[in-house]
Amino acid sequence: MIPEGITGAELDRGVKAELRSLPRSLADLVAQHLVASGRFLDDEPELAYLHARTARRLAARLGGVREAVAITAYLAEHYDEALTEFRAVRRMTGNHEVLAMMADCERALGRPEKALALAQDKHVRDLSEPTQIELLIVTAGARRDMGQTAAAIQVLEVPELTKRTRADWLPRLRYAYADALAAADRTEEALVWFHRAAGADADGSTGAAERAAELEGLEFTDLDDDLEDEDDEIEEAKETDDAATVVEVDEVDDEDDFSDPDESEEDDAEEKPEKSEQ
Repeated sequence: MIPEGITGAELDRGVKAELRSLPRSLADLVAQHLVASGRFLDDEPELAYLHARTARRLAARLGGVREAVAITAYLAEHYDEALTEFRAVRRMTGNHEVLAMMADCERALGRPEKALALAQDKHVRDLSEPTQIELLIVTAGARRDMGQTAAAIQVLEVPELTKRTRADWLPRLRYAYADALAAADRTEEALVWFHRAAGADADGSTGAAERAAELEGLEFTDLDDDLEDEDDEIEEAKETDDAATVVEVDEVDDEDDFSDPDESEEDDAEEKPEKSEQ
């Protein structure tokens, strides 16, 4: 089902151009599923994957559609299908930027040797800088999968580690290097690089600051969790006060005397002393 408000007009211009080969009504429907897939990509990858699969069922010969299926399958951890789709993308479009994700799929499937083979592909030299860095990180991970921690460290010792840039790949590269150093029991060096990774990680996505705190023997406090705990405590206190108020009202009700007025008068008459005879 297409979420409300999605028309398909939001789609990337390049993919829209591909859709022109389809009948108008079909192109609009495929576009809507692709937009929905992109919208759910970060928070609900499985739902994003289902929308992309629907688009593939409707237009399997379009490279943009197959790429959407490949990426959503990868993020939803359907690694076998992701690999199949990434291969189709390379064949259909000549786009080799998917090599890093393909290598990571091989790792996830327990085939680090195949991941290393992809890292030696002849098209690696033509990849963009972000993809080359991601492929380095995956290669180092594959070496560690094979018990070759020293080799993993060597793979990551590249000039880009100290590059001055705000690129998203920098904290990931530094974190991977620090993590490999920690795995080799080079704790002091690892601590330095976890701090450097944290310094480049504006949104804290790598968790480098937490790892540095662990190595330093500190307890890392999540402020969001503290605020949630404080809210829970306030709510519990409020519920306790409400319960106490109810009990107090019940006690007052029990103590009030709402006896029959006639009965009260009779009691008063009985208790009133009689006049003495004169």
